[in-house]
Amino acid sequence: MVDEFIPGNFSGIVSLLYEGKPLYKKAFGFADMPNRTPNELNTKFATASAGKAFVAAGIMKLVQDGKLSLETCIGEVLDFDLREIDSSITVRQLLNHTSGIPDYFDEAVMDDYADLFKDYPNYRIRSSRDLLPLFIDKPMMYPNGEKFKYNNTGYVVLGLIIENITGEPFDAYLDSEIFRPLKMTGTGYFELDRLPAKCANSYVFDERTKQYYSNIYSVDVKGSGAGGAFTTVSDIEGFWHGLADGKVILQGAFASMISPQTQNGEYGFGFWLNKESRFPYFQGSDPGVSFISSFDAERDLIITIASNLGQNVWRLHKDIRCAFQEQ
Repeated sequence: MVDEFIPGNFSGIVSLLYEGKPLYKKAFGFADMPNRTPNELNTKFATASAGKAFVAAGIMKLVQDGKLSLETCIGEVLDFDLREIDSSITVRQLLNHTSGIPDYFDEAVMDDYADLFKDYPNYRIRSSRDLLPLFIDKPMMYPNGEKFKYNNTGYVVLGLIIENITGEPFDAYLDSEIFRPLKMTGTGYFELDRLPAKCANSYVFDERTKQYYSNIYSVDVKGSGAGGAFTTVSDIEGFWHGLADGKVILQGAFASMISPQTQNGEYGFGFWLNKESRFPYFQGSDPGVSFISSFDAERDLIITIASNLGQNVWRLHKDIRCAFQEQ
């Protein structure tokens, strides 16, 4: 059933976990194209904005531990001059994209993430704080709490909040409090110029030369609170089940994350919600990167798809999900 939907040139991985057992899991294409190193089931794939779900889980852990509140204002927990940014923005508003904070990459205006680095080299970005120059001097987009508008800066700031409260890099905190307890040993925020073993390189197609080139000059060298984690399919499946089983945060906290937290009902905390059946999913897209993973709790079905060529994983996900429902 699944194979018929997968393009012949697909590069990445497709996995269906049904009732805790692999229904379909297959890797395609190459992690290293010039050397023809194949993608494998344990290959680590870049996930772009999907990392927002990890950050949201980390924030909910801090809330659960009494170190933070959803109503805490950013002016209370950040250690730098906010300038024109409203200090009364709350953690809740950052989580559900209603803060109005200036977005360093407004996806409604900019098409290509690589355009950010024409004047500000991407090799400078190795921490969330390194992104400050891209938004700190901009005005608010709208009054905080006014409406939902997907916002990358909001999650950069959430990463900074984690760092200010814990005294350690946000990714180190996520590793100790989320990844390790859930045995997500293949997940982390790695620098592109020093990737560990079993990571897939990501490639962009050049229409002019009809060749693929690496995305190393098109994205942050290291991920931030806004995204950029590498992970494996099995780690993602463990993440879903770990949250649902209350292993790192209480089940009530996870229920809040996957419940509508915006007027349009399409977003929780770190997770999108399907319009029809409301099952949660998280996703990401960067030059050469595309990722989606959904969890239908009623069916106990997890569908995870990653591509290191930035291919249309959303269409593939929809086709597979619809076919599965018809069975």
